[in-house]
Amino acid sequence: MITHLQSAKDDERSDTLLVFLPGAYLKPDEFEREGFISAVRERHLAADSLLVDADVSYYYDQTLSERLHADVIEPQRAKGYKSIWLVGISIGGFGALIHELARPGSVDGIVALAPYLGRRVLGAEILKAGGLRTWQAPAGPLPDEEVDRKLWPWFQQYLEPQKSQRLPELYLGFGLSDRFASNHKLLADALPEGRVFTTEGGHDWPQWRQLWRNVLDVLPLPSLGRSRSPATRTPAAAPRMTSSAKPWAIAA
Repeated sequence: MITHLQSAKDDERSDTLLVFLPGAYLKPDEFEREGFISAVRERHLAADSLLVDADVSYYYDQTLSERLHADVIEPQRAKGYKSIWLVGISIGGFGALIHELARPGSVDGIVALAPYLGRRVLGAEILKAGGLRTWQAPAGPLPDEEVDRKLWPWFQQYLEPQKSQRLPELYLGFGLSDRFASNHKLLADALPEGRVFTTEGGHDWPQWRQLWRNVLDVLPLPSLGRSRSPATRTPAAAPRMTSSAKPWAIAA
């Protein structure tokens, strides 16, 4: 995988790395063009940014997790990064999630913006069962090509306090009119307070830019020259919605 590093400071490497995975048919440099990297710098965060050219071919041949781990995660750990976060848009969000599924504990956090979460028919099955809290995952081994049926049982672990402590922090952002919103809402109900962000609109850069800025304001990332604690985080400029107001709530 081809990568391009953007350091938080020109003269030194940070301990924290944000790894950006693009959506289908998008180029990694679009994260820079759309203000994702500048948003990190504006907040004076001590986090380097790595743009990864993870195109759809890695998903088609099911090598995304293997290549991401061998070409990106392991080499960056070897360079001294103590904390690594995956930031993915659309299928890039799916890639971040399935990588953690394949390589548990290899990253410290995930930001999934408008992620593809698998087939709508599976989401409809979960919704019919009353959501992730009541849905029963199928027993027995599953075909490798049905990775979404492996992903949703993994999401259910976020509902269990003891199991969730062993999982990476997961932040979800999506537009309320996104074409994948029905599945986003199912995942949203499984995540802790403060981990879900929504905005008006659909599946495009204006929504992703706003969501990223809102999420970035609360991510537990260090600041340049000092540690960053929840008490010092700056509120997002635009409104965000968490568990106190759930426009994604599942109908009974």
